[in-house]
Amino acid sequence: MNLAKKIIHHVEALPETKQIEVLDFVEYLHAKTAMQDKQEWTDFALAAAMRGLENDDISYSIEDLEESFL
Repeated sequence: MNLAKKIIHHVEALPETKQIEVLDFVEYLHAKTAMQDKQEWTDFALAAAMRGLENDDISYSIEDLEESFL
């Protein structure tokens, strides 16, 4: 019996109120995993965009701005 079938077997033996709790937890885990995946891609994209700029000695001043929203 694979893992998913074992989980289903145990969940089916629970009362409906407990099955609802299990469903809530599974939905929480899905949402948490999706957020972690999104954060990992965001971190990767930022690191890729900044690659090579770590030792950038160029400094900018307020006069260098073409637009200001102040």
